[in-house]
Amino acid sequence: MPGRTDALLATGFVLTWSSGFIGAELGTRDAPATTLLAWRFIIAFGLLGAWAIWRRRRIPRRDLALHVIIGVLGQAGYLYGVFAAVEHGVASGTTALICALQPIVAVALAVPLLGESVRARQVAGFVIGLGGVALVVGADLEAVPGVPLLAYTLPVGAMLALVAATLVERRTRPRIGLVDALTVQAGVSAVIFSVLSAGTGTLAPPATPTFWIAIAVLVVVAMFGGYGLYWINLARTGVARVSSLLYLTPPATMAWSWLMFGTTLTPVSLLGVLVCAVAVVLIRTRETSVRRPALPAANRPCRAP
Repeated sequence: MPGRTDALLATGFVLTWSSGFIGAELGTRDAPATTLLAWRFIIAFGLLGAWAIWRRRRIPRRDLALHVIIGVLGQAGYLYGVFAAVEHGVASGTTALICALQPIVAVALAVPLLGESVRARQVAGFVIGLGGVALVVGADLEAVPGVPLLAYTLPVGAMLALVAATLVERRTRPRIGLVDALTVQAGVSAVIFSVLSAGTGTLAPPATPTFWIAIAVLVVVAMFGGYGLYWINLARTGVARVSSLLYLTPPATMAWSWLMFGTTLTPVSLLGVLVCAVAVVLIRTRETSVRRPALPAANRPCRAP
């Protein structure tokens, strides 16, 4: 039942992707963003690399190069922009709102570059979804004194990096499976953040339990779950439909925060959740006039068409 499977994959993506913000909040209490990201990718690459060595599977040079680029953009670029913005004092709600522009930018570029069609109902959905996100994170949009203006360019850069990674993957369509792709991306990200941390003298991890709990959440749930499901959903649907799910991540993050940290759920925030849900329903109607080619059976759940 493709419809039910797509719904389950979409739900899993929203829940696991939003868990990354919780891991970030836990981890940055004890260490800088670069330290947290360095150890996230060191451990992730260690696990994935061991699996790759055991499998002894060769990655074609073209796919290796493509996933290095995708990893630099969609892993290192996106995550550094988000984490560094918070570290420099940008409110998490402001960061989330800026990153929520990703669906609009992605679809605006996907139409001319990828030939994907978008209906008027979906355009309305994107606009409504942005309004819903604004309601959810509105309390965080108050001006924070002492934050440099340049810091606000970090979430913008993060959003653009994820858009670029998405378009590169859809345009080039690498042929390797998801696990191999994540191995390459984790490897290049581990190198980038290890060099950054070592250069600033922050590579040594703290010994606090919460830091390693955060690492576990970021590696197992957010990366293997959230980031993996992002590409699986992208392979099964299109840029418009999978990008629309990002509108649900701020409300989902709010729910995570309520469960774990006792964050207050205001009526305005709950209204925003409802608005986001309506937007996603509008966007995720059948919209493409171009039929997607069928994936080979051996790799259907793991790679883009």
